[in-house]
Formats: sequence, structure tokens, C-alpha cells
Amino acid sequence: MGYRWVVLSVGALAQGTNAAIFLGLPAISPQLQQHFSLTLPQVGLLLGAVNLGTMIALVPWGVVADRRGERLVMTIGGVGAAGCLLAAALGNAWIAGLALLGAGLFGASINAASGRAVMSWFSRESRGLAMGVRQTATPLGAALTAAVLPGIAISAGIPAAFVVLAGVTAFVALAVALLVREPPGAIRASTDHGLVLKDPRLLRLSLASGLLVVPQFTATALLVPLLHGHRGMSVTAAAAVFAVAQLLGGAGRLAVGVWSDRARSRIGPLKIVSVLTAGGFVLVAALDQAPLPLLVAVLVPTSLCALCWNGLAVTEAGELAPEGRSATAIAMQNSANYLSAALTPFVASFVAVHVAWPAAMVLAAVAAVTARVLLQPWRSLRASSPQNSRSVS
Repeated sequence: MGYRWVVLSVGALAQGTNAAIFLGLPAISPQLQQHFSLTLPQVGLLLGAVNLGTMIALVPWGVVADRRGERLVMTIGGVGAAGCLLAAALGNAWIAGLALLGAGLFGASINAASGRAVMSWFSRESRGLAMGVRQTATPLGAALTAAVLPGIAISAGIPAAFVVLAGVTAFVALAVALLVREPPGAIRASTDHGLVLKDPRLLRLSLASGLLVVPQFTATALLVPLLHGHRGMSVTAAAAVFAVAQLLGGAGRLAVGVWSDRARSRIGPLKIVSVLTAGGFVLVAALDQAPLPLLVAVLVPTSLCALCWNGLAVTEAGELAPEGRSATAIAMQNSANYLSAALTPFVASFVAVHVAWPAAMVLAAVAAVTARVLLQPWRSLRASSPQNSRSVS
């Protein structure tokens, strides 16, 4: 059983590397805007291409992972994503957009298969912590990217930044191929994936998760433009705030994972985090023109709340599925996340530029409140669902 920590470490490394693409790139949005001569909403579309590609490919990758195992899926996906990132370094905005779409299509394999690997190796009693570690790699990868990538983009250019991301992605794909394997007696499923996708609890959880991504990606995609472009903070300082928020969000994912293990519930903590997120964004909107230190003091913990919940939703999705089909369930839940992640940078940027920055923050708060409402009748849905479930909420 000690080998499960090797699998978790490699899976978390792969998850963090993938996050460097879809969460880390917003840290260099000013350089992307200048390099490709784009407006802020156009940069939002460019960044959203990764998430759109991921959303499209998640369920197919999940089905393949349940049938063929996670090592094959993650290796192919990592190599493909690295190739697409190299292509992004070579062209104009249109080529970069298509390449980032491809990086999302291939990178989706990581999200679907690494979750299955963790679910297979860890029991329910420690799964919240393990999935929290896996999910913590997402903001940590974004934070490290935010700390390193702006310097590379400023000193060597945007193409060099894409080449660095491609190299790291290829290295992690090799680590997956060498180190990841399934536990003894692992179950692979070849049928009944449709039953998983029709579970009313999974559908409601997926919709709620997609709504919670609105505040998450509002905080991620707009934090640097808000502080730098709207309030005049230097791009380096704004990127540092972004990195701190991502680090704290990672710690939050560990904390809520342990919380859910002790509470024997994923949904209960998820409801509380939804309310805290909504309240935080209302405060950010109210403090739009407040002194910068005060705005940052509210924006950072609000971002923490917006970032910390993913492990709860992913674990619940995996535990809703029958044995051997967790990758499909996780992929379904993540599909809603990435659809929202593809749209939110553009929509939030458009609202911020053409309506008002506080309006974009209020929009994020409304999405979090709606997610909380969707999670309210969870017990009755669990009791009425025909699907055999391993979840306790």
C-alpha cells in the first residue's frame, strides 16, 4: 500500500503541470495581450480555448481510462499536450488559439485519469485527504507558473514561455509512463457508462460545480487585470498576489479534504464554502475603489474560498459511481467545470470592461449562491436514485 503514495505524487504532479496551462497562463495575460495585439476580452477567449478543449474531451477520456487504465491515457495525453504547446509558440493568435484548444483536448486525459488512479488506490476513509492532495496540485501548479512564467515572458518572450511549458509537460508524461500502475484487483468497466452519466445526483453536482467555477475563474482570470489594469498595481506585484492566492487555495483544498473525511460528507462542506465564496465576492465588489491594501486583504481570502472546493466535488463524483467507472463520473463532473471555465474569462472580462468591475464580481457571487441552492435537496436525491452508490453525504 505504500506504493499508493507514489501514484498520488505522480498524479498530483501531472495535475499541477496541466494546471500550469489552464490556470497559470492568466498570469501572463498582459504579455499575451501585447504579443498578439489583443483586447482583454480577446485574451479571455484565447485562455478559454484550453478549457473548451478540455470540456469536449473529458468524458471520452474518462470512458477510455475506465476501460484501458490510467497510465496509457495520461501518457498519450501528456505527449499530445506538449506537442500542442510547441505549436502555440510558433504562430499568431489564431494558431495559438487552435494549439491551446488542442492542449486542452489532450490535457483532459489528466483530469479524468489521475482522479481514477487516486480513487483506486485510497479507501473512502482517507480519500478526501488524497483527493485534496491531488487537487492542491492545481493551485500550486498555477502559483509556481505565476511566479516563474511572467519573468520568462518578459525577458525571453511569449514563445519561450510556451516552450518551457511544453518541456515540463513532456517530462511529466514520461514520469507517468514509468511510475503509474493500477492496484492489484483493479476493476475495469466496459459497459453501463450511460447509467453513470444519467445519475440525477451527478447531474446536479456537475451543474453546481460548473456554477462554482464562475467565481473561481473570475478570481483566476481577472485578478491580475483587476489589480494591474484597473487599480494600477505593478504587474509583478499583481502576479505575486495571484501566486499567494493560489498557494492559499492549495492549502485550502487540503484542509477541506481532511474536513470532509472527518465529517464523512463532501456535500456539507461544499455548501458552506459556496456561501463564503458568495459573501467574499460581494465584499470585493463593494470595495472596488477602496485602498489597495484593503482590497487585496479581501480579494485573497475570497480567492482562497473560490479555489478550495474542487476536491470535494471531484471526490463526491467518484464516490457516486459504481466500481470501475469513477473516471467516467469524474469526467462528467469536470465537463461542466471546463465549459464554465471556457466561458467565464470572456464573459467576466466583457462585463468588467463594458459594464463595471463590481458587476463582474456580483455575477460571480450570484453563481455561487445558485450552486448552493442546487445542492440543498441532496439527501432526497440520494435516497431516490436507482444507482448503487458508495457515497455518504
